[in-house]
Amino acid sequence: MRSSPESPFAFAWNEWYASVGGRNIKIKEANRILEDIKQYQYPRFEGVVNKKVTLFKDPIEAKNRVKDLVLSLGAGEVGVALIEPEDIYQGREIFEKYAIVVGQKMLWREFSKVPSKKSAIECLKVYFTLGEIVIKLAEYIRSHGYPCKVEHPVGDSDVLHIPLALKAGFGELGRHGSIIHPKMGPLFRLGSVITDLPLATDGPIDAGIADFCDKCKACRIYCPAKAIPDKRSPEAGKDHLGNDRYIVDTGKCFPYFAKNNYCSICLPVCVYNHKEWARDFEGHKTGLFPDVKMLEPPEPVDPEIRKHWYPKINR
Repeated sequence: MRSSPESPFAFAWNEWYASVGGRNIKIKEANRILEDIKQYQYPRFEGVVNKKVTLFKDPIEAKNRVKDLVLSLGAGEVGVALIEPEDIYQGREIFEKYAIVVGQKMLWREFSKVPSKKSAIECLKVYFTLGEIVIKLAEYIRSHGYPCKVEHPVGDSDVLHIPLALKAGFGELGRHGSIIHPKMGPLFRLGSVITDLPLATDGPIDAGIADFCDKCKACRIYCPAKAIPDKRSPEAGKDHLGNDRYIVDTGKCFPYFAKNNYCSICLPVCVYNHKEWARDFEGHKTGLFPDVKMLEPPEPVDPEIRKHWYPKINR
């Protein structure tokens, strides 16, 4: 299956970093975790497929078995979506039919001050643990005789995690461009495994989050780069519920992100279902709103590369 002509281009990290003068964030532990992902996890993306195929009773049983495994491995959410051309990055081609989307929450206490080294490290920690989950899921699928492909949360993925997660019932798209989950809020990360193992699919949900986002502007107010929109963008197309999308001004967002410990301010200030996901059940003292450090933003950049469309907000 080939991508749709309307699909976005994959984010060109190296080119974007070059546009702001290079990658200059120096966080020793975060860099170590990233290196561990590359050295320890990347080589395990592929594996031998069992020649003996396990036949499940039906696609519902197969989905339930997969979900039980993923949740037992520590994921916060898992869902299945049918892959469509618009879920594939521009110019890419895949041969699998289903995406098993996996989400894992990040610890609120590590985002109690943003931007910070602690929030950046927590993000990388979850990328690693989430990577282990999708790798073990892939091993499980191959052991039952079905080929599959790991779409790691860090790396050059062929599919778009967010649209697939929305179709798999993870929540709704927030004003800040991230999914807001009914229980985890926006503080979670995504990875996927794509496969032809016949699976029953999940469906998108309408939990009233889009309507909430239309009224709440916390992430826009606290975005130091002023990159989050006041209004939806009809030019960007519709989300899974038929709403015009909110699109962040990447040319404003990325320079701040790249200079200030990967920012992430918009995630912990999101107030949707705050009391649920801000609680820390391990005895750590936490507040319900983060300490936000809003520094003067760098000048916007708009590199001359193939990139996704975004509005240039107030500029």
